[in-house]
Amino acid sequence: MSRRGRLLLLPAAVLWCLGALPAFGEESGSEELWVSLRGGGNVVLMRHAIAPGGGDPPGFRLGDCSTQRNLSEQGRQQARATGEGFRLRGIPVERVLTSQWCRSRETAELLQLAVVEEYPVLNSFFSDRSTAAEQTKALRRFVGSAAPRGNIVLVTHQVNITELTGVFPASGELVVIRPDGKGGFSVLGRLYPGS
Repeated sequence: MSRRGRLLLLPAAVLWCLGALPAFGEESGSEELWVSLRGGGNVVLMRHAIAPGGGDPPGFRLGDCSTQRNLSEQGRQQARATGEGFRLRGIPVERVLTSQWCRSRETAELLQLAVVEEYPVLNSFFSDRSTAAEQTKALRRFVGSAAPRGNIVLVTHQVNITELTGVFPASGELVVIRPDGKGGFSVLGRLYPGS
């Protein structure tokens, strides 16, 4: 991530840590989103939970978590709390798919909502934009053709979510989208993580 990008994220991160941003599910319009999620039929894009830093360190290797930027303890708590929020509200989850990056996979596992499946289309293209168009096209096709009875949760990265929806999510934030049955979808709204 560029220095400018890190500087743009800093104010939101500080506000969230200080409690100035709303707790998970308390922002305006969240009750309607929870009602939609209880009814099923949605795809939830989740940016992985808090993993300090930006991008990946030099020497990054996909199969080696010691070479990657990983979740902090705060990030682990955030992921657990999100999963608990789903369970307390009775949100049905059919599938949980994740990027192969360790921080996304750990987030997905800590949600404890369903068996976690790796889905390489969700892998970050932050450091290699050459795959962005192809991955986004595949993700758009997947989301547009989804017809879940419950909900599908996709744990991925900021760049993937932004490229697909135009939304720049905070760490752990959820973007709820609804397939239209014709290959497209609409963004219903955002749910912010709580502490």
